[in-house]
Amino acid sequence: MKFFENSTVFNYSWEQVAQGFWRRYPNPHSKHVLSEDTISREVKSGKLITKRILSKTNNIPKWAKKFINTTYVYIIEESIVDPKNKSLVTYTRNLGFTKVMSVTEKVVYKQSEENPSKTVVSRYAWIDSQVKGFSRAICAFGYERFKKNANVMIGGFNYVLQNMYPHQNVIHSVTSTTANKIKDAAKNASELAKSKAAPIYASLHPNQS
Repeated sequence: MKFFENSTVFNYSWEQVAQGFWRRYPNPHSKHVLSEDTISREVKSGKLITKRILSKTNNIPKWAKKFINTTYVYIIEESIVDPKNKSLVTYTRNLGFTKVMSVTEKVVYKQSEENPSKTVVSRYAWIDSQVKGFSRAICAFGYERFKKNANVMIGGFNYVLQNMYPHQNVIHSVTSTTANKIKDAAKNASELAKSKAAPIYASLHPNQS
């Protein structure tokens, strides 16, 4: 198993980053993200809890085609928004080919303690493989691919925030240490859950009706 960790500081308030989180896609840096569908959304103890499925694609090396016969994969994303404590935590994992390589990610978006006008984003990932004889090489490949994609995600998020807040300077720093699509019925159900979550959801989407 390989472990990845990095921390990014965005020159945007937590409220701005929390709003931008829901508008991350599409953006020019994340063309590998093909779709995103909401499964459920509800409020528990003042926290907005959302579950979504995203479909993504990535080029794979020739050796990987021995184990994987498609470049498409579905990702489940669970998020918890806590406006009172200004915290947004997400958990994601791949749904397909988990024996070949499983990637579990946790991302924490918190208001900076040193500067409340900035947001600290801490990203953690665990990459594992159960392929005998190849697990070490697959984990090493997965680690390098994830590290590269993490930088792409930062660039994409910056692009979104810049467009949402064009008059604000963009400064960020990074430090590192070593399935089918959701059916229309599910979308309708998520919209119903969204309406029940109006008090919190509306605060994070002030420009949406």
